[in-house]
Amino acid sequence: MQKRHRIFIAINLPADVKKRLAGYQKKWADVPAKWTAPDNLHITLLFLGDITDQDLAQACQAVKEIAGRHNSFNITLNKVAYGPEDKLPPRYIWAGGEASQEAVALKRELEDILFESIKFKLDKNVFTPHITLARIKEWEWRAINPEERPEVGEDIDMVFTVESIEVMESELTKQGPHYIVVESHQLQ
Repeated sequence: MQKRHRIFIAINLPADVKKRLAGYQKKWADVPAKWTAPDNLHITLLFLGDITDQDLAQACQAVKEIAGRHNSFNITLNKVAYGPEDKLPPRYIWAGGEASQEAVALKRELEDILFESIKFKLDKNVFTPHITLARIKEWEWRAINPEERPEVGEDIDMVFTVESIEVMESELTKQGPHYIVVESHQLQ
C-alpha cells in the first residue's frame, strides 16, 4: 500500500508577521480556543488532501512551473475577527484581508493545473486570504452566557510581500498538526 500525504499549497508568513499575529493569544486569552503555534501560521491557497507519492511528485512539479510564471505580490491583512463571518458559534479567530488580483490568479492557476492531474475537492468559496490564529472549542463556547462571550475584533494594517509558495505536508499528532515544507518555490 502506498504511503499517503496530507498536502496543501501555502503562503508562509515572514517571522515578524507571525510574531505580531501570535501576540493576539495574550489579548484574547479568555476565549475558549486552541491557538495555532506561531510556526504553523500560513495562508492556504489550495488543500489537496491525502495524496500518493506519485501525486505529490506531480504537485511539486506543477507548483514549481506555476511559481515561475508569477511575480511577487503583496498581501494586506486588515482585521482580526471571529470567522467565518455570521457563523455562530464561530469556528475560528482569524486574521483576514483582501485578495489581490495576483493572489487570485495564482490560486486559480494552481486549481486549474492541479485538478487536471490530481483529483481533489475544489473549494467553492471566494478566495480571501486568511490566517487561522485559533480554533474555537465549540462546547466551551456554548457554555458561556451569550452576553459574557468575549468580543474579538480589531482593525489591523499588516502588509507583507509574498516571494514564494510552498508545498506543505500536515502531520496530525496528539499535540495538533505539525506542518513540514516539502518544497518551496520562488515567485519571479
